[in-house]
Amino acid sequence: MKLPACCRTLSAKCLLLACCAALFISEAVHADSAIVSPAPQRAAALRHLLREDCGACHGLTLNGGLGSPLTATALAGKPADSLVATLLDGRPGSAMPPWRPFISEAEAQWLIHQLQQGETP
Repeated sequence: MKLPACCRTLSAKCLLLACCAALFISEAVHADSAIVSPAPQRAAALRHLLREDCGACHGLTLNGGLGSPLTATALAGKPADSLVATLLDGRPGSAMPPWRPFISEAEAQWLIHQLQQGETP
């Protein structure tokens, strides 16, 4: 059975719309996985937080103390999303507090990326 021309045109338009939507969703998911650098002033504040607050437990050189080391070597092979979750939500039953009240998820991703790359304050 042959469809009328108007239905074939509508089907083609729907297919094109579906392809565009899939491309848009794919780009949005890819964009979410990119690390966004904070503004320079905020980056400085986050580095200070890392050095002073995190360093209080993880050692001033981040080589460990009460908390585990935060060096690139120590974090190698650990999934970034798991580290971000730990940073934001802490570890119940341990000395690791949640930092979500003070930093955003994007900032936590940036900090973890910095640590995993060995770029410490």
